[in-house]
Amino acid sequence: MEIYRYTAAYHRDWNDFVNESSNGTFLFLREYMEYHADRFADYSLLIYEGKKLLALLPANRTGDVLYSHAGLTYGGLIVTTRNTAVQILAIMQLIADFLRKDGFVKWVYKCVPHIYHRYPSEADLYALFRLNARQVGCNISSTVQLDCPLRLQTNRRRCMRKALQAGLRVAETTDFEPFWAVLETNLQERFHVSPVHSLAEIELLHSRFPDRIRLFVTMRGDEVLAGSVIYDTGIVVHAQYISASPEGKALGALDLLYVNLISEVFAKRKWFDFGQSTEDMGHYLNEGLIAQKEGFGGRGVAYNIYEIML
Repeated sequence: MEIYRYTAAYHRDWNDFVNESSNGTFLFLREYMEYHADRFADYSLLIYEGKKLLALLPANRTGDVLYSHAGLTYGGLIVTTRNTAVQILAIMQLIADFLRKDGFVKWVYKCVPHIYHRYPSEADLYALFRLNARQVGCNISSTVQLDCPLRLQTNRRRCMRKALQAGLRVAETTDFEPFWAVLETNLQERFHVSPVHSLAEIELLHSRFPDRIRLFVTMRGDEVLAGSVIYDTGIVVHAQYISASPEGKALGALDLLYVNLISEVFAKRKWFDFGQSTEDMGHYLNEGLIAQKEGFGGRGVAYNIYEIML
């Protein structure tokens, strides 16, 4: 087996492998990864055996630390059903040796949560154990199993009825600007931060993945009161952004939105993931936020982060 650094010459091989993989999503396609290429020094790896591509590692370099991947929510070893546990163990060891020889001292590894797997793909967790990896983070997300969702909590049902009585409606739109104004105002007032993606960036990503990155909003007339940007991986529907104006919150706009998405728009998918409710690598849990998500039937899925000292 041999390891190669990613270059544009591998673009097609990379994307084709992601699309046929057991645990890859569109976030690993080069068109998504490279939207923020100016912020991350790419150090993605391809593992070949002869001319046969065996695995991919989306990654970036910061000094003598490799992150797989600092710009993505998750980003471990991407494999197919052809990979065996013995082979994955050898690949992970090979990568560790390769990084050590190239002057790295640490490898930070974000696992792909099991809900994104098209076929079970957790041999990398065993390999992490064998490499003496140490868990350094555990973020918890709230996920609904769509083929047998839990009953909505009473308060969520009450708020949904309030939204219906107020004449609110749910719609899909390709105009991100009105919702982004709500989102930016909310984040600035509550946390003094901006969205991870600027309006221009999310519009660019939507243009590249119009069927994967979608925006649903709750409206009163022509006014956007709430919304959510949805990342649709085919198996998992992930709420990338969630926000409502003060009036939208008072009228139950998000409750109406999520009941619609869970019970109608995406009812045939496997998982609806509300996203993480933690900060500081999982050491802080926003209890109010996770309680809201659990009110829709979301239950815990771990987004684990490890480090391997090289």
